[in-house]
Formats: sequence, structure tokens, C-alpha cells
Amino acid sequence: MQFDRQDSMERLRDAVGSGDPIIGAGAGTGISAKFAERGGVDLLIVYNSGRYRMNGRGSLAGLLPYGDANEIVVEMGHEVLPVVEDTPVLAGVNGTDPFRQMDVFVEKLKRQGFSGVQNFPTVGLIDEDSQFRRNLEETGMGYDKEVEMIREASERGMLTCPYVFDERQAREMAEAGADVIVAHMGLTTSGDIGAETSLDLDTAAERVQAIRDAAVEANEDVLVICHGGPIAWPDDARYVIENTEGVVGFFGASSIERLPTEEAIENQAREFKDISL
Repeated sequence: MQFDRQDSMERLRDAVGSGDPIIGAGAGTGISAKFAERGGVDLLIVYNSGRYRMNGRGSLAGLLPYGDANEIVVEMGHEVLPVVEDTPVLAGVNGTDPFRQMDVFVEKLKRQGFSGVQNFPTVGLIDEDSQFRRNLEETGMGYDKEVEMIREASERGMLTCPYVFDERQAREMAEAGADVIVAHMGLTTSGDIGAETSLDLDTAAERVQAIRDAAVEANEDVLVICHGGPIAWPDDARYVIENTEGVVGFFGASSIERLPTEEAIENQAREFKDISL
């Protein structure tokens, strides 16, 4: 079911008003989407890393040239959208893609049934001080393209939930019309293919708070949720939300579909193997 921006925001604000966190879930497969929805998530997000992640590869594969990120999302939409009954589904859009007319592509996603967009793959995951990131920015493949993609989708009445990595990006996205800012703390830790290098939870909470404050300063109506890095399990998200002000939820990709799958399949296999003949 497709939702317009107003309907989506009403649902999210109602959740917050009732004291419930906004929970978004990455959906790399139809079964992930189906059961995350049954678990009560507020948003489902389809992006190319979900396919790699659920095929046992690290999520950062989505940033490397292993496939056409935007075309993969279109394909995944055919798998996920038909099984979702009553939850807005967002498309992860590679806004820096130089081979897409972004206004045409965003409209295509809207016609396909997506209710909104997120900026992924994102160059925000690449260190701003690195030569590679500077070269991307210098050659027309920078974060500003992602901001413009969010602006385009917002003007077309789609829900926009961009990843931001610092206060400046939070202000830029809020000014571009973002509805939900996702404060990204880096690649998720834990599990078999998770990151090992990350912030601690207290530092993550401080950064999330700084991003939230910058976003709200630019647009007081924007909602801010957290994601990634050390915020991997429900207790981690609870800790960050309880130790910040005005942060109203969490987006989990690996946290909701990869980590539970790793544990459940391994444990189920062990239980069958423990049967005695």
C-alpha cells in the first residue's frame, strides 16, 4: 500500500505522540519485510545493501561497483512491495548516480509504489578528509547531489528520510525538506559480518544529539532518529534514546534482519543436529 507524505507523517507523529518510538527496518527480502511489518515497524526501507547483506556480504558492498544500485532497488521493489500490507516503503536512492535523470527516476519509484526515499548508497560514509571523498565532491558526485535528490522527492510529495553524518548535513537536509533525519553512526557492529571498529555508546549519543539539535534548528518540524555503529541491539537503541533529548526512534537494517537471522538459523540448525539416532 502506498502512502503520501502527509499520511506517512501523520502516522509517525501519532506514534511519537503515543510514546512509541519510530522504528524503521531495512528489508533485503520479501520475508524480511513481511515479518518486520508484523513486528510493528513504522517504515520499511529497500536499498541495495539489503540484497548484499542477506546474501552474506558486508553492507558496505552497496558502496562498491558490484551492481547498479538504483536498478537493484527497482528489482527489489518488485519483490518487497507486493507483500507489504500497511506500512510505508522507502527506496534507497543513489543520488550521485550520473547516469540517472533524478527527477525522472524519483517519479518512476513513486509510480512503482514506493512511499518515500532515503539516500543510499551515500558518500557520507566516506571520510570527508580523505582524498577520495574530496575528489568525488570535486567531480560532481558529492553529498550535495544527495541533498538535491531529497529535495526533488519532497517536492513530489514523497516521504524523505535521509542519512546524515554531521551537523552541517543535518541542516542541509532539513532545509531541503527532509521529514525524518537519520543520524548515522557508521557501519553496524556485531554479528558475523558486522564492523569491529566503532564509537562507544556515550559518544554516539553525543553525536546523535548534536545532529538532532542542528536539524531542528533548521526546521523545527523535522523528526530525528538514530542508526548504526554501536547501536546494534534494542538495549543499545534504548540507551541512546534515553540519553538524548528529542530523538524519537531508531532505524535498523542489520539490527533487524541480519543479526536475528544469523542467530535464528544457526540455533535452529544446532537443535536439529542435536537429535540423537
